[in-house]
This record gives sequence, C-alpha cells and structure tokens, in this order.
Amino acid sequence: MLRPFIYLSLPVVLGAVFSNRLAARLSDVDPVHWATTPLLAIVVWMIYTADRLLDIRHAGSPLTSRHRFHADNADLLWGAVGGLGAIGAILVFFLPAPVIRFGALLGISCIAYVLAVYQLRDRHPALVAKEPLVAVLFTAGIWGTVWVQRASIGWPYKVQALLFLGIAFQNLLLFSVFEQRDATSPSDTVSLATAWGLSRCDTILRWLTFVIVAGAFALCFTADDSGGGARFSQRASIMLGIMSLVLYAMQRYPAYFLKNNRYRFIGDAVFWLPALVL
Repeated sequence: MLRPFIYLSLPVVLGAVFSNRLAARLSDVDPVHWATTPLLAIVVWMIYTADRLLDIRHAGSPLTSRHRFHADNADLLWGAVGGLGAIGAILVFFLPAPVIRFGALLGISCIAYVLAVYQLRDRHPALVAKEPLVAVLFTAGIWGTVWVQRASIGWPYKVQALLFLGIAFQNLLLFSVFEQRDATSPSDTVSLATAWGLSRCDTILRWLTFVIVAGAFALCFTADDSGGGARFSQRASIMLGIMSLVLYAMQRYPAYFLKNNRYRFIGDAVFWLPALVL
C-alpha cells in the first residue's frame, strides 16, 4: 500500500516541507511568507517526477519498479506536472521579491540539471557529480528560500545549513551504495559508488557521520540566542545529529534495509525527523 506513496516521491516532498519549517524557525523570520512552503513542495515533486518521466523516455524500457510505475501512469503524471506547474506559477506572484529572484536562479539550475541528466548517456563520467549537485540544490531550496527573507542570519543557522547539506549528501551517497549492492537495480549507471568503489564510500560515509554528529554536539554548547533561540537551536542540532546516525545505522545493516527496498522509504523518511522538534 505504501509503494505508490513512495513511487510518487511523496516521502521526499514531506521531508522537504518539514525541513523547511525547521529552517524557518531557526531563522527567526516571523512569519515566513505562507506561499514559500507549498511552492517548495510543488517544485520538489515536479523535479523528481519529471526526472523519472524523462528517464523512461531515455531508457527505452523501464528497468525498475519505480520507473515501471511512472511508465504505466505517464500521461496522468505529465498532466499533474503541468497542473501543479500552473498552480506554482500563480503562487510565485504572492512571494516577496528576494524569494522570486532566488527561486528563479534555483529553478533555472534545476531545469538545467534535469535536462543535462536526460541528455547524458548512462555511462557518461559527468554523472559522478549527480549526488553532490542534487544535495546542493535540495539544501538551497529548503534553507536558501528562508535565508533570503531575512536581512541577516546568525552563524548557528549557517552551520546548521552546512550540517543539513552533509546529511543530504550522506543520504544520496548511501542510496548509490545500496543501488550497487542491490541485484535487482541496474548496474550500468555511473555514480560516486561506481567511481569510488563500495569500500571507499563506506569509509567516507563513516567519516561524514562523525563530522556531522561532532558538529551538531559542538553547536549545542556554543549556540547563541540568534534565530529561534539557543534552546531550540540546541534541539535542532541534536536532531540533525540523529538524522545522520539513522543513515549510519542503515549503512551498518545493509541486508535488512535492502530487503523490499526498505532503504528508499526509511532514507527519505529521515527528513521527517525535524517535525519532532517543531
């Protein structure tokens, strides 16, 4: 019953919404413009869905259950992309000017990314940049749309944004590792896991977890009253550390999380955890 929910990338959309609300509270922008969060949700879903729909055109035949779902419902999904795009275009007119400028730049970057991935062949070496680039775009959409609505941002917010960037990259690199280990996934796609090898990726993921958790705990002892206040900043930092540790637990027990592609749902649901401190 959860598969359509997962195939539609709705866990990612919910994670983006919860993370954006966390960023809004940490920034102490009161209030963040109401159109920011729904527009972010629409754009994230459109990017993920359009990427899948272009994938099935490029591949000739769907290779995974996720792609087969999009192939079977392509007309309906393209219609949904168009309809939500129209709603998003209307919401843009309600946003503050700084958010519109930032969103336009970010939107152009995302469109360029999707089209570039569509044009490149599966074995093109440039695809190794996919994981870090998606992590940067995802983090910019969630944290940057809040940042530009405030004249100045305290240093804890900037550190937390960097920690979140590390978690987004950890999530994507971990997914690449799982895809390499999954016998049912296509093995002819270039990623950091294929370029670096599974052993090196495991080492990088362990060190990344250590850096994120250490940074989160250090921030707990040094956070000031900027943004949402020291107490909330401390809770948010601890939650960021927990998010990284959950991904590390997935890395430690690959056999369990590979079963029925559990890693996809749980890995995306990690970004729901900020809702616990809101």
